[in-house]
Amino acid sequence: MTYSEIINSDTPTLVDFTATWCGPCRAMAPVLEQLAGKIGESARIIKIDVDKNPAIAEKLNIQGVPTFILYKKGQIIWRQSGMQSLNQLETLIKQAQDN
Repeated sequence: MTYSEIINSDTPTLVDFTATWCGPCRAMAPVLEQLAGKIGESARIIKIDVDKNPAIAEKLNIQGVPTFILYKKGQIIWRQSGMQSLNQLETLIKQAQDN
């Protein structure tokens, strides 16, 4: 699946814009693993390395990492830079599922 196909699906998709050199990005990895375990198949979590995918990062004006964008049916329903808590991300995904 392409990036466009993934974000345009009915399944809520949390995109983690990250970089290998980013300490906070590495710190978010176990949080996102826990989140994936909690949400199962009801949503997707994908990582986009901004250094390997500069066109997407530029198109979305990603200025810092980590930046998270939650999509549903191609629409951005939430966007935030910086570290996020497991509870906040889980709540946002559940709200996206309900709408």
